[in-house]
Amino acid sequence: MTQHQLPPGMIGARVRRKEDPRLLTGRAQYVDDIVLPGMLEAAILRSPHPHARIRGVDTSRARALPGVFEVLTGPDARDACAAPQPVIWLMIPDQRMTDQYALAVDKVRYVGQPVAVVAAANRYIAEDALALIDVDYEVLPAVSTLDAALAEDAPRLYEDWPDNVSCRQTIPKGDVEKAFAEADVIVSETLTFGRQMGAPLETRGSIMSWDPFSDRLDAWLSTQSPNLARDLLGEVLGLPVERIRVRTPDVGGGFGNKFDFYAEEVLAALLSKRTGRPVKLIEDRYESFAANAHSREQRIEVAVAAQADGTITGMRGTVWAVLGGQLGTVGIGPCWLSMALLSGPYDIPNVEGTVVGVVTNRSPYGSYRGWGQPKCNFAHERIVEKLARELGMPANEIRRRNLIAPEKFPYSSPVFFYDSGNYAECLSAAEQAVAERGWAKRVSSAADEGRCLGIGYSFHIEITALGPTKIMNGAGLQHGSFDEEVVRIDSSGGVTVRTGLSELGQGIETALAQVAADTLGVPLDSVTVLSGDTETSPFTGYGTGASRGAALGGGAVLRASTRLRDKVLRIAGHLLEASPADLEINNGRISVAGTPTGPSVTMRDIGDATYRRLAGNLPDGEAPTLEERDVLDPDNVAFSYGSTAVLVEVDHETGQVNVLEYLLAHDCGTVINPMIVDGQIHGGAAQGIAGALYEEILYDTDGQLLTRSFMDYLMPTASEIPTFGTVHLTTTADHIPGGFKGMGEAGTIGAASAITAAIENALPDLDLHLRRIPVTPPRLLAQIHAARTGETP
Repeated sequence: MTQHQLPPGMIGARVRRKEDPRLLTGRAQYVDDIVLPGMLEAAILRSPHPHARIRGVDTSRARALPGVFEVLTGPDARDACAAPQPVIWLMIPDQRMTDQYALAVDKVRYVGQPVAVVAAANRYIAEDALALIDVDYEVLPAVSTLDAALAEDAPRLYEDWPDNVSCRQTIPKGDVEKAFAEADVIVSETLTFGRQMGAPLETRGSIMSWDPFSDRLDAWLSTQSPNLARDLLGEVLGLPVERIRVRTPDVGGGFGNKFDFYAEEVLAALLSKRTGRPVKLIEDRYESFAANAHSREQRIEVAVAAQADGTITGMRGTVWAVLGGQLGTVGIGPCWLSMALLSGPYDIPNVEGTVVGVVTNRSPYGSYRGWGQPKCNFAHERIVEKLARELGMPANEIRRRNLIAPEKFPYSSPVFFYDSGNYAECLSAAEQAVAERGWAKRVSSAADEGRCLGIGYSFHIEITALGPTKIMNGAGLQHGSFDEEVVRIDSSGGVTVRTGLSELGQGIETALAQVAADTLGVPLDSVTVLSGDTETSPFTGYGTGASRGAALGGGAVLRASTRLRDKVLRIAGHLLEASPADLEINNGRISVAGTPTGPSVTMRDIGDATYRRLAGNLPDGEAPTLEERDVLDPDNVAFSYGSTAVLVEVDHETGQVNVLEYLLAHDCGTVINPMIVDGQIHGGAAQGIAGALYEEILYDTDGQLLTRSFMDYLMPTASEIPTFGTVHLTTTADHIPGGFKGMGEAGTIGAASAITAAIENALPDLDLHLRRIPVTPPRLLAQIHAARTGETP
């Protein structure tokens, strides 16, 4: 059996998730459930100002409050740390860095920036102590918007910079100038993607216990990346990583927020070291709106050059990244990816993308499901729609004419190599599914009733299986991105998979168990997956994110299990006096193929022969124990892809948009568990709908954060989420064992593009051009009014 072949059975089966009984019965353990002897609780004083100089911090009254054990300010944190807060993505070599420590030292640059921290006997006392800290601020002018930050006379966030631009980079492919000079038609657009953030059920939290005798740090973190967090803790605290243990209990959702590395982890560790006690620091929901990484917000200027038949010959675009007051863990990364994937799934010979990172007095920019991909998708799909209008052609005909053909794979984009796919087939599958569901008839029938229904499409690609460490390091990642997995059969025949990936509710525990069970030929119930402890789990370079868990983790488990299966067959052959090549494993029993009632041995027999009664049972030269370890660092990333179709209803009197049905034709290579894949796609689509129609973080012109609770940040509920449909296609990734590709962000990427197209389709007489999301009722009403009156919205 080669490493790419899979025995029939568990792969592709809709088995129930192994995690669910624990999660659904309340037996999960989250960070806040953990109580250690003598544990203190911490609270953070955050800046009320978007931009101010700190002239002094008086903590004397807070320190005098009974029950307070320690108070730290900016200079304390700076002096106790070996390095500032890290940035792990450095794509642009000459980028100006915003070196910051866990607490502000001289200036604050966004509302919510940590200024001081208190450790006390409980959270109530800690919160009371915050009110006793006196901070002398010299309030400075703030730059709240992109235009304000770019203005010639704009206040500078960093006095030693000539302006507020942190970085700029252009990546070309082909001859863009010639393509535009020779074009039959040129269309351009300026698009705005609103500021958003992930909002998992469990807020971020950490417990740190620094042992003063061994100088070891025990950490409990709600994180997607325990190994990365361990390395970054060591870097910032100046502590060798062998003295740091990170444990990840159950994680109540991540969505990218819990990939990033935050000041809170460092502060809890410093407080524990200073007090000699464990310290718990749990973020409340009010804090999370300012302290969590923000994401999405960009302005994108995009233009395409095309021939009269709709063939796109050139594309250029500028991604204006609205960064915060300091760089987050991933730096310019998500916005850089928007630029790098600007041309998306289209075969455009001449492309020029530019990214410009601009600092503003807003919270730091970070990770959220999809990273930079929803924004670049919005750009290339909106411009395709506009080109179709200009040429009087259906948008899907423009797409079909320009999608990368199967024979052109592997395809070289301006930055990446796309590995495989059949994009046109996927678009046709979506159109066929829409036809089968009778959407066009529903639109027509609704029109007869005076209702406005519309159908919209988009096409997306998704970078997954991150990924090749050498390539990622070359692109600026300051960390490995391989994956390591361990598979072991014990003395009774049970199978244990150890992984460094974090279970966030996405089903990775079940997926890895399915791969191991399928490859080894054992029942799923006999496989246990263990994770969440850097001391006992293997190393995963990048953690759980970038749609890499099933692809890299599953591929590594497959290879390790394949080698382990070969060893089992060798031992079974010795016991049965048969050639290993003639044996098969079914449901944990090994026998000669084609003779199910003949002599056989069980996995328990193999375990016994390998661990306990070895004499005469173990072949000569065969080592005891049954364990295999595999490290997967693929040659390339893997690109999944899909076509989204939505059916919406628009109330042109109120501006209300209801998504009635949502369909995704999708290809993520070999599907391990269709139920999990569907669940991931549907969950991502729900977040895509939220970003397209509801959720937005807003600031006023003075830089004050207006969105501080779910009263202001409008999240859709079950009442606003439609029924979903999924069509599965399969184009395997030949460079990934098992042919797996990722799909965790698929539902999110194309949502805004398809929904805006559907809204325009629902109001065909108005000739709407939606350029900004979310499309809220007031904004849509303004667009409708402008279209009716000819005024500028």
